[in-house]
Amino acid sequence: MENLLEKARTIALKADVATVPGGAVVYSVSYMPTSENKEKAYAFVRSHAGAQMLDDTPCGRELAALGLDGRVDEVSEEITKIWRIASLRYIAAASGNINAFVDGADERSTFCTTELAEILQNQKITSINGQNKFAFARDFKPRHY
Repeated sequence: MENLLEKARTIALKADVATVPGGAVVYSVSYMPTSENKEKAYAFVRSHAGAQMLDDTPCGRELAALGLDGRVDEVSEEITKIWRIASLRYIAAASGNINAFVDGADERSTFCTTELAEILQNQKITSINGQNKFAFARDFKPRHY
């Protein structure tokens, strides 16, 4: 398992996470009873040219090929950390509008603990779901466990 985690950590740190401007899509299913947000994100990506989730990048595909895809509450803490590394890089590389499928996101989710703060700090990202990113953050209400 240790070699797998080392390989995954290297992928998360170095593999391509680039998206086109306005093409980044995030979703939250961590600690949630359904994968509805992920399903909505997939449907959005299929119907919008250039839209792409972390899962669709070379980095995400390589991590999934190692068997590291799955819900945060179904995988180990180390695997969750690896995906968070990749997610931080993905958000740092994004620009323009972010499409976020995060209805009912749990406050422990990667979106709430990692991605939203990174989106707010990234000066190249201007909006979330077409709304000023700071207004979105102000109005966003995560689910408390």
